[in-house]
Amino acid sequence: MSALEQVLTDLVAEGDELAAHLAGLGEEQWHLDTPAEGWTVAHQVAHLAWTDHVAVLAAGAASGPEAKEAWDAVVLQAIEDPTGFVDASAAEWAQAPREELMVRWQDGRARLVETLRAHPAGEKLPWFGPPMSPTSMGSARFMETWAHARDVYDALGLLVRPTDRIRHVVHIGVRTRNFAYAVHEQEPPAEEFRVELVAPNGETWTYGPEDAEQRIVGSAYDFCLLVTQRRHRSELDLVATGEDAAHWMTIAQAFAGPPGGGRAAGATP
Repeated sequence: MSALEQVLTDLVAEGDELAAHLAGLGEEQWHLDTPAEGWTVAHQVAHLAWTDHVAVLAAGAASGPEAKEAWDAVVLQAIEDPTGFVDASAAEWAQAPREELMVRWQDGRARLVETLRAHPAGEKLPWFGPPMSPTSMGSARFMETWAHARDVYDALGLLVRPTDRIRHVVHIGVRTRNFAYAVHEQEPPAEEFRVELVAPNGETWTYGPEDAEQRIVGSAYDFCLLVTQRRHRSELDLVATGEDAAHWMTIAQAFAGPPGGGRAAGATP
C-alpha cells in the first residue's frame, strides 16, 4: 500500500470512529462545551467540516477559473483576519442544524479522500502556508481529525482506545520541531533529537540519531497529546533528557498557525 493510500485509509477510519460516537447524540450533548475555550461539540465538527471543504477547494484550484476563484476567496478571508478567520468559520458553520452539519462533514470528508486520491502525481496543493503534497495534506487532515475528536471525547466523557493510526500524528509532531521554535521566534537547536515512543501495539517507534544527547522517551499516545496541545506536559508519560529537549516539550506544536496556549494542568478529564 502506498503512503498516500495508507494515510487515506487511516483518515477514513478515524473519521468513521468519531462519526459513530456522534451518531446518537442528543441536542443537549451537541452543544456541550469542549476543552477548547468557546467551542462546543458542534464547533469541533463544524471546524472539521469546513477545513475538509476548504482542502477540496485548494485541490481543485488549478482546474479552472471558477475553482480558483473559490479558493482565492478563502485565502483573502485568511489575509483579512489571519488570527480569527478559522474560529469565525467554525462559529458560522456550527449554527447549522445538527443533522445538516453532520451531512456536510460526512460528505466533505468523503470528497476530500476522493480528491486526494485522484490528484495528479507530483503536483502539490496550494495551502495557507507552503504547498502540500496529497500525502502531506492527508496526514494533516488526520492529525486535525484525531485532535478535535479528543476534544469531543473529553466533552462526552469517553475513553477511546488509541490505535496505531496515531503514527501519522507522531510523524508530524517530530517533523514540526523547528516550526514550533519558529512560531515562538526562537532559533531551533542545530542538533537532531532522538525520539523513542512506545506505540499502542507495544512496538517502539524511533526518530533521530541513536547517539543524540537530547532525547524524548515515552508513550506515543501521550506524545500526540503533547504536540496537539491536548494535555499539559506534566500529565504525560514522557521523559526529556537535555535542556533543549525539555524546552521543546513546552512549545511543541504540530498544527499550523500562531503558537497555541496549550492546556493547563488538570484542565481536561
